[in-house]
Amino acid sequence: MSNDNLLNIYAASFRKNWELPALSEFGMGQTMTYADLARRIAALHLLFKESGIRQGDKIALMGKNSFSWVVVYMATLTYGAVVVPVLNDFNIQDAQHIINHSDSVMLFINESIFDSMEFEKIPKVKSVLSLDRRAVLAEHPVTNRVAEKFLAKLPEKMRRTYPHGFTTADIDYPEISEDKLAEINYTSGTTGFSKGVMLTLGNLGGNVRFGIRSRLHYRGSRALSFLPLAHAYGCAFDMLTPLATGTHITILGKLPTPKLLLKAFAEVKPNLILCVPLILEKIYRNKLRPILDKPAIRRSLKIPGLKTIIFRKIRSQLIEAFGGEFEEVIVGGAPLNHEVEEFLHRIKFPFTVGYGMTECGPLISYTPWRKFLIGSSGRTLPNMESKIADSNDPERIPGEICVRGENVMQGYFKNPEATEAVLDAEGWLHTGDMGTISHDGTIFIRGRYKTMILGASGQNIYPEEIEAKLNNMPYVAESLVVERGKHLIALVYPDYEAMDRDKITNEKLPEIMEQVRTDLNKLVAPYERIDRIQLIANEFEKTPKRSIKRYLYNA
Repeated sequence: MSNDNLLNIYAASFRKNWELPALSEFGMGQTMTYADLARRIAALHLLFKESGIRQGDKIALMGKNSFSWVVVYMATLTYGAVVVPVLNDFNIQDAQHIINHSDSVMLFINESIFDSMEFEKIPKVKSVLSLDRRAVLAEHPVTNRVAEKFLAKLPEKMRRTYPHGFTTADIDYPEISEDKLAEINYTSGTTGFSKGVMLTLGNLGGNVRFGIRSRLHYRGSRALSFLPLAHAYGCAFDMLTPLATGTHITILGKLPTPKLLLKAFAEVKPNLILCVPLILEKIYRNKLRPILDKPAIRRSLKIPGLKTIIFRKIRSQLIEAFGGEFEEVIVGGAPLNHEVEEFLHRIKFPFTVGYGMTECGPLISYTPWRKFLIGSSGRTLPNMESKIADSNDPERIPGEICVRGENVMQGYFKNPEATEAVLDAEGWLHTGDMGTISHDGTIFIRGRYKTMILGASGQNIYPEEIEAKLNNMPYVAESLVVERGKHLIALVYPDYEAMDRDKITNEKLPEIMEQVRTDLNKLVAPYERIDRIQLIANEFEKTPKRSIKRYLYNA
């Protein structure tokens, strides 16, 4: 088997980086070396063996980002079992459904989450183990308390198995073909249905090998992991790739508030930053936009020399806020607001926008920031192909983006109908995203196929493009554009923080929103004009990935 096989990559990395720091938990003062990580993985392998876990068995993992979360994931992967990450944002009923649907026989979980669960409602699970401490939380009677008994004797078992201590020579992972299932990742999509994406060792390996070749991470580099590791994006490039290269990962186990993130960036000084658009959009809206809107600054920006100095200073402060030592910020998970993107490009901030989906584990396209084309989602990866379905002019006429290659999933677990709907006979994955592709494989996304609205004269209307402009308007926190009858209606959740700052009362909102509508309609095509803005009282309901659940508002 090739040394390029994912499990061989980890075995080699753990040996080579034995004494280097692998994991730290921010604010906890604890660090785990690659030797410690390999040792803890070996201990879990003994537990799996004692518990009768076989290659291909499913092990569910639900909890916040932590040392234990990483250890369990990597131990499951390197044992040859199938890891089932469950977002800790899922409600208990959904989590129990996923655990049952995936046929998981073992569960690792934070105790605070398990307190709300009913063990009898996950009957296939034989043992539930704590992510917070070395303890068994529940065990099926048929196991005769194997896990509990084993954990009590774990130190002794390790001494017997490795009488001379656990060394680099003891790292021995099974030879498993890369077409074997490695993970079932349940999507938290905006369409209301959670599907189990089947990712093979090869799918995960395709992402990791690209990350290594592109030097996204490298031996001795630093990463700050604050995206959920249960998501494909954070998992691939905040954990799997760093551990394959000898990177030191600092895990932010708490909610990444702006204040906490700034503190963590300053201390960790990461060499690469992965983030979702919301972070950059909030910084732009709350910190930069108020400065840029000051009359004195607006006048200064009209003078070329002063404009350069102001932009250079903003860029310098922004880079410093992110720790000051990163190569680039990679934005993924959702489209970046166009106004924010244009401004960051104008001040030469080192960022790039990638494109991916859970079904590709996740990466489809990426371009380093120096070659990144504004408005694009990067160039199709070398190990992937892309095309626009049924299009004679894919560079100009939008159509559904289709991809195939090493990163594309096997299908949806126990759901052949859903698999058949997106994977065709030639292996093309129909992404559901509409866009164009340039001659060099650079992808430009317009919107989702399922959200596209057909205008009265047959024009394709992409709500996301209108929403991007609307979200930049005064006192608009977030919005959705929907069709009601033959009218386009914008649902708007107001920016109450900005209203408080500017002493705007609720009574003035209707008048302000009518002005917003008028201004918006000057920026969009005639067939995209909004007929009415409807205010909503509460934030839009969102998936754990913070995408709006559009299906709830389309009725």
